[in-house]
Amino acid sequence: MASIMRTGLLRPAFQSPAASSRMLSTFASASASATIKRSSPLAHQLRPQFVRSTIPKTTRVAAFHATRRTQILPPLPQKIQGTVNDPAPVPHPEYTHGSYHWTFERLVSVGLVPLCIAPFAAGSLNPVMDATLCALLVLHSHIGFESCIIDYIPRKRLPVLRAMADWALRIGTVLLGLALYSFETNDVGITEAVKQLWHA
Repeated sequence: MASIMRTGLLRPAFQSPAASSRMLSTFASASASATIKRSSPLAHQLRPQFVRSTIPKTTRVAAFHATRRTQILPPLPQKIQGTVNDPAPVPHPEYTHGSYHWTFERLVSVGLVPLCIAPFAAGSLNPVMDATLCALLVLHSHIGFESCIIDYIPRKRLPVLRAMADWALRIGTVLLGLALYSFETNDVGITEAVKQLWHA
């Protein structure tokens, strides 16, 4: 009856082993250690020997971590070029890959906003507007995936995987463009397809 009224009494019985190990690693079980600072070496010496032997060392060291420190993926291949006194190489500035490329990305993103709203707000279907929307969607997707590849697959450390990812992106972009062209010329088009799906 007391356990029903006070559910806190049931918590120690149903605690997970990891939680109980963490609790044992932070609190001394001896009564004398209650008056001693828990982080002091004397408090660790007053613990029973079986407590120190059953708790893994990693759990005792990292008492406030919820999980153990595990390495999910192996590190990438590392190669040191030159010495620590060599200056970092500065790439040659190219406006095509710098400010012009950034401006083009922003223009494509801004241009997609009215093209996504105008066909549904005006209620008219224009093949030129539909084709422009498809072209900008393909460009926007290509630029976004290319940025992900550049950020997460460095060419210097993973040259083979980087080349494979670049070619996979190019092939996927071409296939998407051909599929949208076939859908626009031989079917209802992307705007009308969205309308039909919305009213289905």
